[in-house]
Formats: sequence, structure tokens, C-alpha cells
Amino acid sequence: MAERIVSSFWRLNISLICLNVMLASSLNLINGVTGQFSLGHAGFMAVGAYVSAVCTVFLHLPFVVSLIGGAAAAGLLGFLVGVPTLRLQGDYLAIATLGMGEIIRICILNIQQVGGASGMSGIPRDTTFPWLFFCMVVTLFVLKNIIHSKQGRACLAVRENAIAAEAMGIDTTAFKVFAFTIASMFAGLAGALFSHYFGIAHPSSFTFMRSFDIMTMVVLGGLGSLSGSVIGAFILTLIAAVMQSYPEYRMIVYALLLIILMLYRPNGILGNKELAELMLSKWKKGGRGDGPVAENK
Repeated sequence: MAERIVSSFWRLNISLICLNVMLASSLNLINGVTGQFSLGHAGFMAVGAYVSAVCTVFLHLPFVVSLIGGAAAAGLLGFLVGVPTLRLQGDYLAIATLGMGEIIRICILNIQQVGGASGMSGIPRDTTFPWLFFCMVVTLFVLKNIIHSKQGRACLAVRENAIAAEAMGIDTTAFKVFAFTIASMFAGLAGALFSHYFGIAHPSSFTFMRSFDIMTMVVLGGLGSLSGSVIGAFILTLIAAVMQSYPEYRMIVYALLLIILMLYRPNGILGNKELAELMLSKWKKGGRGDGPVAENK
């Protein structure tokens, strides 16, 4: 019995790590790569969760179609929200995205057809670990290719200096909306997998605190680093699992972690570098022999 409990515990948390990697890496495209400040990621996760659940429960569509539907709905909403809000900057953008996330959650609370405050149950539990792992790998692969593409370079230019980017002919608002749409789409995909993993979608799963958790993963790993998002998701998911019996202390641990991070690693564990890049750099330094010292003449 103990072995079964342990295995189910780890199976659950490995699955949550996969979901959190998808959420953190997609948010990193907005907050890290493009340099914006979004606090409403959980809202787009909720859209994906509920739309995919409606597709399977009411429309009886296949699981794969439901995943695509949830991701597409979240991406479309991300585009519609991004067009007006991404003209804002800094704190104003954070407040706007936070408000949008709460509006989405409150709307769901008042739609009785999807369960309202009681949540939507009876969702087929079609999400398996291979599906989670596959979608996580696809998410990281697509985001990595976007970052190293022409569009990704434009997003990096927006992050470094939006005024200079505009002077070079880059439509900064268009690329902000592009990043926001892609990130929202993958958040919706994670939400769709989430609802079909647990068999229920409840508004309490998509509060501001969920958005804060995702943002903490991004900051912990390093803004602009996909491998940092993986590390941040891994660490915070395990902390949440260990602190499950002490939920009132979880946010204290998060706060202490962020304070330590600001003191010793203000740019996050990896900064804006990738793990492979840092390992290669360290290997090159370690493998470089000391050559003959030139004499000063």
C-alpha cells in the first residue's frame, strides 16, 4: 500500500511539473523574452480548461480536437485582449492583465451551464503522462524556435529598447501581441490537459495566486531562459508538494525564496542564459590549458 501511495504521489507531481513547465515557459515568452509584465496567465489556462471540457462533455469531440479547441480559444482571446492592453507598459499592463484574468474567472463563476461556482465535473480523464510529456516537449520546441526566429529577435529588441526598435522599423505593438497570443495559446493547452487529467475544472484553480505561482517560477529560473523556466517549475512544484500539509506557510517560503534570490541571484538561477549554453561555456573554460606567458618587453 505504501509503495502504491508513493508512486501515485510522484506520478501526480511529475505530471504537475510538466504542466507547470508549459505554463512557465509560455509566460516567459511575454515577461522574459518580450519584456512585458503579464499577471493574468491563469485566466487563459481557465479558458483552455473549460473550452476543451465543453468540447468533450457537450459536443462529444475527440480528445485531440478538444485540446486544439482549448488552445485555439485561449490564443484567440489572448489576441483580442492583447491588441488594446499591450499598448500599455509596466505597472499599467500588469494591472490590466490581472484584471482580465479575474474577469475571465468571474465570468466562469456565473455561467451555470459549465457548473458555475461548483465547477464542471464529469470530464473524461483522457490526459495521460505520455500526453503531458509530449505536449511539454512540443511547447519547449516551438518556443525555442520562435525565440531564435526573426519574430523572436524582434521581441528581444522590444525588450531591450522599444524606442530604438521602433526607430529601426519594428512594429513593437504587433510583436507584443504576437508573443501574447502564442503564450496564451500554450497556457490554454496546459489548461485543457489539466481539466482532462483531474476530470474537473473549478474556478478556484485559476485565481490570481495561480498566476503568481507561474510568475514566481519564471522569475526563479531566470527571465528569458527556457531551461530556467523548467528549473523554476521543478523547484516550486516540489516545494508545493512538500508544503501540502502546511498551506498557510507556502507563501512565506515563496517570499523567503524570492528574497534570497534577489540578494544572491537577482537575475534568477540562470539569468537570461540557457543551461546548455552555461555548461558549454564552463566546459570550454575548464578545458582551456594555460599557455606560455608572454614576456613583457
